[in-house]
Amino acid sequence: MDEFVLALAARGATDRWVGQQRAWVGELLAFARGSVWEVGPADVDGWLAGARDRGAGTQTRGQMAQAVYRFYAFVEARHGRLVQEVTGRPVPRPVDEFNRPRGLARAGVRVPPSAREVETLFQAWRAWLPRTPGRGFLVAARDYVAASLWRRVGLRINETVRLEVGDWYPQVGAHGVLHVRWGKGARGSGPRQRLVPAIDGVDRLLAWWLAEVRPQFGDDLAGGRAVLLPSRRHAPGGGWCAACAVTLRQGLAGAVERWLPAWSGRLTPHPLRHFCASHLYERGVGLEAVGALLGHVWLSTTARYVHVPAERIERCWQEANARVAGRLMGPDTYAAAAAGPLWA
Repeated sequence: MDEFVLALAARGATDRWVGQQRAWVGELLAFARGSVWEVGPADVDGWLAGARDRGAGTQTRGQMAQAVYRFYAFVEARHGRLVQEVTGRPVPRPVDEFNRPRGLARAGVRVPPSAREVETLFQAWRAWLPRTPGRGFLVAARDYVAASLWRRVGLRINETVRLEVGDWYPQVGAHGVLHVRWGKGARGSGPRQRLVPAIDGVDRLLAWWLAEVRPQFGDDLAGGRAVLLPSRRHAPGGGWCAACAVTLRQGLAGAVERWLPAWSGRLTPHPLRHFCASHLYERGVGLEAVGALLGHVWLSTTARYVHVPAERIERCWQEANARVAGRLMGPDTYAAAAAGPLWA
C-alpha cells in the first residue's frame, strides 16, 4: 500500500486524491477481512452494494471501483511474479467485467433544458431582482450572477466560489477574461488554471456586478483578493468557504422552483454547464473551442457535454443529402429534383 501511495505521489497526484485512493482500498480490504491476494469479485460486489445502501452515488461508486482496479493493476505490474511464487496463484482481479461500473460519467446523462426554458427562467429571475427588498437583493443578485456564469461560460461551482475580484481582467481580449485558478484536475493532478473569455454577455454582467452591487457587501476590495461572489458566512480572512457553494445551489434551486417548476429538483449547476456546451455548439462554436472554455483536456469529454437536438440532426442530414445530390446530379438537375419527384 505504501508503495502504491508513493507511486501516485511520484506522478504528481495531490495528497488529497492519493489519500482518498488509499482510504477506499483500505475499506475494501477491511470489508473482505483477508489479504490482498485473497480478495475476490464477490467482496467488491458486497462492498459497492453496501456503499450504495449508505447513500454513495453512482459516480462515487465508480471512483471507488476505479481506485481498487488501479491498486490491483499496480500490484500485478510491480509484484505479480512474487505473489505467484509465494501464493501459487496470480494476482486477483476483483474488479471484473461484471461488477466494474462502466460509463458512469455517461450513465447519469444530465440532459439540460431547452434554450427557451432557460431563457424563460433567467428573464423572470432578472425582472424579479429589482423588487427584492434590502439585503435580500444582494443575495439574489449574487445567485443570479453565479447561475449566469454556469449558463453562459460553463464554470463549475467550485471554480465559481473561488473566484476573486482580481481574477477579472476587463481589458484583456475583446470581452475581457476571467482567470480560473482552481480548475478541476484530472486524476488528482491538482488545480488546472485557464483563462475564460467573458463571451455571451458575461462582460456586461460582471461590469454591472462590480460597479453597482458588489461594493454594497461592505468588505474591502483593495488588492483584488476579496471573493467575487461573497457569502454572509466568510472563511477566516474574508476568503471563500465551502458553505458558499451550498448557498449558490440553494439560490438556483429556489429560482427554478419558482419560475421553471417543471425542472424543480433536476436543474442544478452542472446541467447548466451542459446547457452552455450544447448552446454554444448549436450556435456554431467548434467542439475544440467548447472544450477549451469548459476546461476539458479530451474532446471525448466535451462530446459527452454536447446534446445535439433532433432538429439539428435532421437539418444536417438534409444538407448532406443536398451536397451529395448536387455533386452527382449537377445543380440544374438537383434543383428540378428538389422541386418534385423526377417521375411525376
